[in-house]
Amino acid sequence: MKRALVTGATGLVGSHIVERLAADDWEVRALVRNPGSADARTLARSGVTIVQGDVLDRSAFERAARGTDIIFHTAAAITPSGGWEVYRRLNVDGTEHAIAAAEASGARLMQVSSVAVYGPAGRYRAQGKTDEETPLGPLPGRAYYARSKRESEELVMRAHAAGRIWATAIRPDVIYGRRDRQFVPRVARMLMRGFAPVIGGGHSTLAIVHAANVADGAVRAATTAAAGGRAYNLANDFDVTVRRFFELGAQGLGRPVRLIPIPMGLARGTFTAVRGAINLLTGGRLNVISNASLSMITEDNPFTSDRARRELGWSPSVEPDRGVPEAFQWWLANRRSSGAP
Repeated sequence: MKRALVTGATGLVGSHIVERLAADDWEVRALVRNPGSADARTLARSGVTIVQGDVLDRSAFERAARGTDIIFHTAAAITPSGGWEVYRRLNVDGTEHAIAAAEASGARLMQVSSVAVYGPAGRYRAQGKTDEETPLGPLPGRAYYARSKRESEELVMRAHAAGRIWATAIRPDVIYGRRDRQFVPRVARMLMRGFAPVIGGGHSTLAIVHAANVADGAVRAATTAAAGGRAYNLANDFDVTVRRFFELGAQGLGRPVRLIPIPMGLARGTFTAVRGAINLLTGGRLNVISNASLSMITEDNPFTSDRARRELGWSPSVEPDRGVPEAFQWWLANRRSSGAP
């Protein structure tokens, strides 16, 4: 039986990786700060071994990793309050400890990175899709999340290149699904008002991916020898337009929603008028609001995941018609009991 350690196992991606591993009969450990939390107790009831500790505690991390085959490092600061130091401490320092734990235990390391590493210029280009060979462009000084993810991924890849560890990385875009406490809650609160703005008819495809499909890609990358030292976009499992996402979300909430069209020209001419919609869809992680951020909700998903499909055999199974309503149903049922926004 294979053994895995999952950090961030109570989070969106981590919990779906745990489910995937359990379905494949892996022995799973979870490094958890608070074993008494409701999410940790749920993991324990499913057969996961709970190990108390923190990714910032190197000794605890290394103890938890002993005897494991693979470390799935998903823990990360996504939208914390505070500046660069908050992101750097958890995302960069935590990754350094993940590398140390992998080196000490001999386990493989699967790092959850992000398409944020490409930077604004690396996303929407005049020609072609953004793939893993696309140069990483400059990052705005206040793009703390993107900076921390790029530094973390670079640490992992340097450790692999140096022969210290075997490592791979995945780069999802915006992730949704059951237990989503970021993207779906923001959209759900808007839809609960009974209306939603759609710019240019809402026909552009969103840069989103289902958490279960990310988990599948993560396990495939971690268990594929040729994936060592490589990063994989997991950023377009299925095409879903802004309009269709809102419609499926409303279906999950069980309420009618009126879609209000906003002409593209008006949106670009009065950019501040759609700032709220942009913040809803990007989670406020775009500290510098620009035409590039408007592109995120008015242009098609710029990423390609062809490398993952070709090299890992990534063939996502959770389609939007199922995954989107389920995510909104989960939010509706758990928004109070789970502390979801």
